[in-house]
Amino acid sequence: MRIATSQFQASMNRSLSINQDKISKLTEQMASGAAVMVPSDDPLTNVRISRLNREEAQIGQYRANIDAVKIRLQKNETFLTSTVGDINQVRDLLVWALDGGSVTPDDLQSMKQSLSSLRDSMLYSANVRDAEGRYVFSGTLTSTAAITFDENAAPGSRYTYTGNDGKQEVVVGNGISQTANVNVNGLEKFLNQIDATLDGLQAGVSSNDPTMRAILQANLTGADETLSLVSTKIADLGGAQNIMSTLADNHANVSLSNQMALTDLGKLDYGVAATDLNGYNIALQSTYKAYAKVSNLTLFNVL
Repeated sequence: MRIATSQFQASMNRSLSINQDKISKLTEQMASGAAVMVPSDDPLTNVRISRLNREEAQIGQYRANIDAVKIRLQKNETFLTSTVGDINQVRDLLVWALDGGSVTPDDLQSMKQSLSSLRDSMLYSANVRDAEGRYVFSGTLTSTAAITFDENAAPGSRYTYTGNDGKQEVVVGNGISQTANVNVNGLEKFLNQIDATLDGLQAGVSSNDPTMRAILQANLTGADETLSLVSTKIADLGGAQNIMSTLADNHANVSLSNQMALTDLGKLDYGVAATDLNGYNIALQSTYKAYAKVSNLTLFNVL
């Protein structure tokens, strides 16, 4: 059987090309450490790796959202804790003012400055803004102040809650969302009670005066109610932060598992790769030698 020179050369070139491609591919894999360079290398493994990468991207977004939510919750808790401190100071002043046996009208006048400062401090905390200039405690109306003041209104009705009770939900897991905001609806009632107390103190009467005593008592009751309201919000914030920490740990564990799976699926077995590379190198060298040997043959070699 005769083999044409062109057929022989085509066969040799094809063999050389295949071996060169295999060597190049193995060299690239060994340099990167990846077993799957393109989907065609292992379609099934590539699909599994793609799914794991998508899940990792989702988990990464969840973890980023959790970090952002935790920071917001911590800041909210800080401002509300400051408000609780102000409420307790107001309450102490009211308890002292209601002690009619030892408090004079001059004493009541001296507490006006303190009450006014504490009221303004609570209003400031209620209308605090974040770094982007958005109001923190206005629900979803972040461009509107939580509590507004109308100096033309009658004492006891100058403060109004102008936010809403809307919730800002952030996705922190598969089918799991967390409310990232809290409002101060109800605090305006306490501020109005303080305002009414300050207006009553203008008359300079004793705390034993029935009208003055009723105002002070109503303000004390309001302090207790507002303290309970704000303290409940702080407790909810603390509980949410604990849940976020637990969820973040769960995400971290799943991510670690995914990373291990990705390593097992995608890493190159260097032992097998080195053996294959050596085999293809030998095959390539043999092909070159065979090509050179056969190319030099003539019919006279077999006569």
